Amino acid sequence: MAKDVRCLQTSLLNVAYEERGPSSGFPVVLVHGWPDDIRTWDGVVTRLNEASFRTITPYLRGFGPTRFREQSTMRSGQLSALGSDIIEMAQALSLDQFAIVGHDWGARAAYIVGTEFSDHVTHLVAISVGYGTSNADQHLPLLQIKNYWYHWYFALPRGVDLVKNSRRELARFMWQSWSPTWRFSDADFDETAASFNNSDWAEVTIHSYRHRWGHAEGDPRYGDLEYRLSTVPLVAVPTLVLHGGADACNDPLTSTNKEKFFTNRYERKLLPNIGHFPQREAPQTVAGEIVAWLRS
Repeated sequence: MAKDVRCLQTSLLNVAYEERGPSSGFPVVLVHGWPDDIRTWDGVVTRLNEASFRTITPYLRGFGPTRFREQSTMRSGQLSALGSDIIEMAQALSLDQFAIVGHDWGARAAYIVGTEFSDHVTHLVAISVGYGTSNADQHLPLLQIKNYWYHWYFALPRGVDLVKNSRRELARFMWQSWSPTWRFSDADFDETAASFNNSDWAEVTIHSYRHRWGHAEGDPRYGDLEYRLSTVPLVAVPTLVLHGGADACNDPLTSTNKEKFFTNRYERKLLPNIGHFPQREAPQTVAGEIVAWLRS
């Protein structure tokens, strides 16, 4: 896919993003996860554009060409920061009404946008992540503890060394482990792995997982938001959850029984034989589900 990378400023970042589709089309913001980048949406974006939607795919802080504006800014990877970045981006683009789609880190950020910026969000699609699964005190079954080994490994010096000095090997291992039936090409991986060369990638990654489990202090500027999120606020935006039945990162059970958190229309669909990256593994299926949800 041809690339037309644009840039906008938020209070902390120079955010790089791609925009495609008709300028008059209804805007859909698609937010990637970890370890990934905006190329994860290529197959989905094509279908959305054909359906007359305008798509906006930002690089998260620490990924690709997105950069912090000031060296003194804390390289926080906490989820409240990611959600705030997307809200500021939407404001900078003057998106009064838009839909948001997120995968992995992007799904967690999308839930935050859906609760903090709900008057502007018409539809929410979360991929591979159930709501209410980000709190440090959550109960985890043994299978999910096994899946999350890297969360706690990154709290150790050995984990820091792995993230900093073996990032490509780590990311490839995650892709292979989390989607065991998916056969991706070296070219596709290499194109995305280039985004991990960002000088802030390792620090944002390490802080994100350490903060999530209480092993690192957060950026004080998000203190009030962190408090609100700790109560797991209800989501008033119509929400669709897509989860791969073979996801070996977030077990499908982690997205079940979440209806109580949603006050508007809510659906969850399991995608058989799909791993952690449905938008890469089955882009036509995922795009079809998104288009149908946005038109509902």
